Amino acid sequence: MSDEQRVRVQIGDDGVAVVTLVRGEKHNALDLPMFEQIVAAAQQLRDAPSVRAVVLHGEGKSFCSGLDVVSMMSTGRLTPESLLDREGEDGLANLPQRAAFDWIQVAVPVIVAIHGNCFGGGLQIALGGDVRIATPDAKLSIMEMRWGLVPDMGITQTLPRLMPIDRAKELTYTGRVVSGTEAAELGLVTRVADDPLSAALELATEIANKSPDAVRRAKRMYEDVWQTDDRAAALLLESELQAQIIGKPNQIAAVTAGMSGEPPVFTDPS
Repeated sequence: MSDEQRVRVQIGDDGVAVVTLVRGEKHNALDLPMFEQIVAAAQQLRDAPSVRAVVLHGEGKSFCSGLDVVSMMSTGRLTPESLLDREGEDGLANLPQRAAFDWIQVAVPVIVAIHGNCFGGGLQIALGGDVRIATPDAKLSIMEMRWGLVPDMGITQTLPRLMPIDRAKELTYTGRVVSGTEAAELGLVTRVADDPLSAALELATEIANKSPDAVRRAKRMYEDVWQTDDRAAALLLESELQAQIIGKPNQIAAVTAGMSGEPPVFTDPS
């Protein structure tokens, strides 16, 4: 991994982790060190017991302008052979895919703040988050078709949950750029805000004040069975996850806080 910092991770006392892409002078374009450090950040936070929510954003003028093609081509990491390599303990994905897909595997909610350009691989990384908040004038695009490519950073695991297939195809076939406002109408982003980072931090803080046991299981429940056709398995998972937390200290703390109006006091998940 390069010694040059591309990603900064800061974890606050409230359990909110802020992940910042810090290649702002290049609109946070994705070179090999950026990919490596994004994956490392997601792995650092994946099961960290003290982390309650994550905010992901970019410094400078853009969230992420997509692939730094010249830089990546020079590394030899954009060959047919390398794209078929699987990485990580689960062997599910290649390195660029992990930069997006690993945020799905983080145990807590990931909120993405989008401004400026959010193109190609940058958009696919954003789609790995649980919630996306964009400025009304942000520019988003599934841009790979412009370069004669298909989107291949986990988009098959994210986009089908957000929009109908005809809209996904139209955006993919054309590579057209949409504003943050249109992206919200299409389902690419959750909502718009003039200051998406502040809005993301506010939402993360709200989530951090909920039972970490319940929040983590709610994320797992939706990720595991949102699109399944196995109704029995989905209903059973709801029951199994509930059985793991009902009557436990954090659930009792939530009830106590709700009845007393006092701030809850939760313990970190084991």
